[in-house]
Amino acid sequence: MATLYTISKICFRFVGFTCVRPVVLHPERFHVPGGFILACSHVSHLEPFIVSTLVDRRIDWMARIEFYRYHIFAAMLREYDAFPVNRQGVPVRAIRTAIERSRAGRVVGIFPEGGVARGRESILRGGPIKKGVCVIAYRAALPVLPVIMLGTEKLNCVGPWLPFRRARIWINFGRLVYPRLDEPRRRVARHLMADDLGAEFQAIYKELCRTCGIDDRDVP
Repeated sequence: MATLYTISKICFRFVGFTCVRPVVLHPERFHVPGGFILACSHVSHLEPFIVSTLVDRRIDWMARIEFYRYHIFAAMLREYDAFPVNRQGVPVRAIRTAIERSRAGRVVGIFPEGGVARGRESILRGGPIKKGVCVIAYRAALPVLPVIMLGTEKLNCVGPWLPFRRARIWINFGRLVYPRLDEPRRRVARHLMADDLGAEFQAIYKELCRTCGIDDRDVP
């Protein structure tokens, strides 16, 4: 239901304007015509709400199946066009849904780390990437747009949300990473794209730290 999505977005924008001060690099890179996959770093569970608030297009987020255990949360996620993924085993159904929706011209949001990742496990520092995002991009023949967010872990407590506290978050949109469609061996193509995607994540992380004066030691 578009009304619920719109109302929620307006509310989040109002709260964000009142409490949070975002710094966004290269927002124009999100303006990609047609469908594509948005791959987001994951240091807290707030990234999908913040990204969806910042951009104009709707994002169909791939959400952990655990969030669907309660009927009220499941109903809300469906209204927001999210779809479940079972991280145990091969998520064939979720991959198929992501391919269908992106081919239909929609933006599909994915966390390529597979969950909250910090330290050396973070994609920002060369941590592993789940190959599902590369499978989707290859089969859909569509690019992946990486985006990173820093500071969201500090929003898990009440203090930063008090009016006029002006909590800080930093966002950087990367360049499009395209699947290696010229490589007929799918497994090889997935690994090559994962390397390309990982390199772009690390590049925009370094750029964000350098531009905004962020010390790597302050990032979880």
